[in-house]
Amino acid sequence: MKKLLLTVITALLLTAATAWAGPLENGAAADSRGDYTEAVKWYRQAADQADAKAQNSLGAMYYNGRGVTQSYDEAVKWYRLAAAQGLADAQIRLGLVYEQGRGVPQDYAEAVKWFRMAAAQGNAVAQDSLGVMYYGGQGVTRDYGEAAKWYRLAAAQGVSSSQNSLGFMYEHGQGVAQDDAETARWYRMAAEQGVGSAQASLGLMYQQGRGVAQDDTEAVRWLRLAAAQGIASAQNGLGFMSEQGRGTAQDDGEAVKWYRLAAAQGVASAQDSLGRKYLNGEGVTQDNLRADMWFNLASVSGDADGAKNRDSVAGQMTPQQVAQAQKMARDCQQRRFKGCD
Repeated sequence: MKKLLLTVITALLLTAATAWAGPLENGAAADSRGDYTEAVKWYRQAADQADAKAQNSLGAMYYNGRGVTQSYDEAVKWYRLAAAQGLADAQIRLGLVYEQGRGVPQDYAEAVKWFRMAAAQGNAVAQDSLGVMYYGGQGVTRDYGEAAKWYRLAAAQGVSSSQNSLGFMYEHGQGVAQDDAETARWYRMAAEQGVGSAQASLGLMYQQGRGVAQDDTEAVRWLRLAAAQGIASAQNGLGFMSEQGRGTAQDDGEAVKWYRLAAAQGVASAQDSLGRKYLNGEGVTQDNLRADMWFNLASVSGDADGAKNRDSVAGQMTPQQVAQAQKMARDCQQRRFKGCD
């Protein structure tokens, strides 16, 4: 009897909770369980009552084509209504559609206007976006100092892309005084959040002892994390560390593996290194043709060592072999460095 009574009371409470929930809450609940048609119904009801959050959510449904036919025009309409009520999330979304030209003509100045409104409310995504616009000079006059200011605000809220951007600016002295220690600090924050390019940059700083105590083991650790995400500079760095036996066992085969991955992404120094491995038969079967092919590719990409090595190995080859290596290089370029070995 008690069990039955508890069941009835629970059911009544659930019914009451549903009854007390407003259209926005009902829409959010349907949205979270993947019932998008039901979510749109409730969002529209609340949006028609000028609920800014519902208008923003309905815009998102149209933007992503969930529960409705996808329409950027409709998304913009609802974002604009919510943004006009001061909703920061709608303002950032409206800025993004102007930046991308979706549902509206692309207009960087208009994007900046909406980003600025949201950023003034402390919206971290908008602050990061303003940093990007000032850095690239899109919709505003390029200003590295302003870019650093907005990146710093977003970075303080944990936005990893802003942390990475600040690291880059400190590394190159853009809008801030060049500072290796600050560079490493910001790269580390971004790297710990899984940003591959920051992991690669931090790994290279450990390799070179810039801004941190030189540490080959730490360098390899960060380079591996970045290389696993396909970051070419990390793959090239791992090739070097494996070739030299720094922070990891010396292994020419492993070096070739990483150089090959970086070379396939167009890294000229990796192409030159791969050419050297073929020339010397280290980690691969000795092959002057392939060595010359990679030296040619590195040279075309502007690598001075590649040009010098190309000319050197050509002296050990017949004119026919040199012509064949050049053709192999052209074919490799046409395949965008894929499947060249």
